[in-house]
Amino acid sequence: MYKFVLFLRSLVFMLLMTVATVIWAPLCFLFAPLPYRQRYHMTVYWNKFVIWAAKVVCGIRYQVKGRENLPDSPAILLSKHQSAWETIFYCFNFPRPLVFVFKKELTYIPFFGWGIALLRMIPIDRSKTKDAFAQVVEVGRRRLADGQWVIMFPEGTRSLVGKQGKYKSGGTRLAVETGVPVIPVAMNAGECWPKNSFIKKPGLITVSIGKPISSAGRHPAELMQEVENWIESEMRRISSPGIYTNDTAPHAFEAATPDSA
Repeated sequence: MYKFVLFLRSLVFMLLMTVATVIWAPLCFLFAPLPYRQRYHMTVYWNKFVIWAAKVVCGIRYQVKGRENLPDSPAILLSKHQSAWETIFYCFNFPRPLVFVFKKELTYIPFFGWGIALLRMIPIDRSKTKDAFAQVVEVGRRRLADGQWVIMFPEGTRSLVGKQGKYKSGGTRLAVETGVPVIPVAMNAGECWPKNSFIKKPGLITVSIGKPISSAGRHPAELMQEVENWIESEMRRISSPGIYTNDTAPHAFEAATPDSA
């Protein structure tokens, strides 16, 4: 019975999200002439609705710790990545517009991709690694100068709950290139919204924001190691008991490649 209830609630949620996407995506084109910050905040009302629906229908609650660590200046956020939940939640829960680095194929998705295309993100072709990173630096520098925050997922893709991917240093390379601090973010959304799973589970998601780490005079590899250590240590504090029972030593991160959303 419990599994059937979870399935039913997940189905209702998916239907609500689909309807909201079909309705809201075309409306986003009406926001195109607005100043960017206003356009951004109008567009991410879709995100607010989806997170609200997940809470009401599926019982997915959330709490944010360390919000006081967010600086009133340009920065690069480097976050753990377990599900689609955080990509939706972050857009409206941070005080500045976010710039995601993601694979350009996402812009081809009907309705959803249309909305993304209207925002100042950084779509990249991950098959062209060197050119892609050059684009991240060029566009990222402009976005940071405009006062926006760039957000990247160092593991490059969603990791399974209780697992750790290989951290890539693209985010810290961008930080060193632009001279802005990095902010590590840990979160355990995968426990409620599992990777590639239709079923959503009730529970409390914790988003934990670390203190800014200066990039001045730092080597990207060294800086990423500090970010990785903080995120993975924090994951073991905020995750449910038993998630990391068969814990292993942290992976070494890979050389710089653009991170995806």
